[in-house]
Amino acid sequence: MISIEHVRKVFPLNGREFVALGDVSLELAGNEFVTVVGPSGCGKTTLMNILAGLETPSSGRALVNGAPVTGPGPERGVIFQQYALFPWLTVRENVEFGLRNKGVPKAERRRIADHFIELVGLGKFAGALPKTLSGGMRQRVAIARAYAVNPSILLMDEPFGAVDAMTRVRLQEQLLATWDREKRTILFITHDVDEAVFLANRVVVMAAHPGRIAEIVDVGLPYPRTDEIRLSPAFTALRNRVWSAVHHQEPVP
Repeated sequence: MISIEHVRKVFPLNGREFVALGDVSLELAGNEFVTVVGPSGCGKTTLMNILAGLETPSSGRALVNGAPVTGPGPERGVIFQQYALFPWLTVRENVEFGLRNKGVPKAERRRIADHFIELVGLGKFAGALPKTLSGGMRQRVAIARAYAVNPSILLMDEPFGAVDAMTRVRLQEQLLATWDREKRTILFITHDVDEAVFLANRVVVMAAHPGRIAEIVDVGLPYPRTDEIRLSPAFTALRNRVWSAVHHQEPVP
């Protein structure tokens, strides 16, 4: 589904070059859930922006279904930490927005939007404005909106970073429940090691100076992921392995 082939990204910085990514290669299978962790400055967001078509690599290439990424595309949905909802539109209208731009008829737009609003547990709030919702609820609207346009890939950059710890856990569980019912290939960036292990099939640990893949950890835990799994010795062992891998990487000064 996704192939990253020897991608390198260089930015100008104070008259010199800053190597954000240096020779990164990675493949994601269809419907795979991969999380990416690493110290600040290791190029996690740069990698996602290249896959989203918001940045171009200095060398190497990114491919989706065998086709080079040359810009944003409808097969890739992007969810950022900030909810980016239209404050003057209701939950339903926000979820319908991409469908309206695609020319989907009104009745079909509503059917699709309502399906995904129900899927993220917000059926009672379809007519609400974003300002009346909690942060976690707003992020669920953003997830529903991304799913509604039927992308095959979801790129998620710290989507739960702005909510409290308990809401974050509930959002993780909600995301996995949605993914279980509506499979997509997901690349999910996070600073939270527990979150990375709880969600993923594989955890990619990145290092800085330059940004690169230091280790890939297979997570053999079964789905659905439950509180029992989160508290299990197997989860603890995986979490400790990823934590050790992350914290052996040198942070950017």
